[in-house]
Amino acid sequence: MYTLYGAIASPYSMKMRSLLRYRRIPFVWIDGEAVAEALKHVRAPVIPVLEYPDGHFANDSTPLIYDLEARHAGRSVVPRDPAQAFLAHLLEDFADEWMTKPMFGYRWLEDVDQIQMSRWLAFDRLHGGGIARSQSEAEAFRARQVGRMSIVGCTRENFPLIEASARAVLTALEAHVTDSFFLFGSRPSLAEFALYGQLSQLGTDPTPQAMMRAEYPYAYRWLAHMDDLSGHEGEWSGEPSACALELVRISGEVYAPFLAANAAAIEAGDSEFGFEALGHSYAQGTFKYQLKCLADLRARYAALSDADRVRADAWIGAAWSELLGG
Repeated sequence: MYTLYGAIASPYSMKMRSLLRYRRIPFVWIDGEAVAEALKHVRAPVIPVLEYPDGHFANDSTPLIYDLEARHAGRSVVPRDPAQAFLAHLLEDFADEWMTKPMFGYRWLEDVDQIQMSRWLAFDRLHGGGIARSQSEAEAFRARQVGRMSIVGCTRENFPLIEASARAVLTALEAHVTDSFFLFGSRPSLAEFALYGQLSQLGTDPTPQAMMRAEYPYAYRWLAHMDDLSGHEGEWSGEPSACALELVRISGEVYAPFLAANAAAIEAGDSEFGFEALGHSYAQGTFKYQLKCLADLRARYAALSDADRVRADAWIGAAWSELLGG
């Protein structure tokens, strides 16, 4: 039996909880203060943490997904077709590394969201202990998170691009989910779970929830279905959906230049970088973790056969092909 330590206000926790449910891998869900003990067993103290049946612990959702693929047959979330599998991985990375910015920005830019969500997060962690303690811890956590906004690029100056990209993704999903819930057939891939993780938070925080309910009602309702797909059956399709290709196009306009600018700045020894996309400017400090993401995408792209790479190039567009080495 696995144990997943996380929080319902954590996009990556919700991503992994939903994925484990879909794959019908038996697990126990634990949140609250008990999570702190699990964090002692991993190098980077971030959730979710997965405790394996043999007692070892690991985190970082993407490696966890692929490790579970290797350990458990059936109900895979990686498309069988190599070119589509690459596309799904690219979209998963886009969701994990870029769509977390709308999640973080909406949550911590405005007072109404800061107040409600800091209080809810403290409530989720403490599971009681009295309102005074809960709200005191909420204020401390609120101050810490707001103080990190510039570090992760979620500033007011950057938010026009962040919000425009979030709306572009939601527009694509809104048009798609009334025809099909999924991107690569009638079953979910790792891309949907990653998108669900980030958007699940937009669906609970006051400002983005109001936006989704008013302007993207079917994408909003899709989140409730993604939470538990344990009873769902389906098949992979021969081609990616139009929505998958639109999401890749959006990622090529926003996430590809973000990765390229970050990598160029680090190579030049600069501490900050900037770029423009969707008619907006963006700037933040460099992040070495995104170098790892880019290296992983390049390795997966290079591992494709010549024929599969040609097919992938037709889907991902010039910006991605050039960045990845095509």
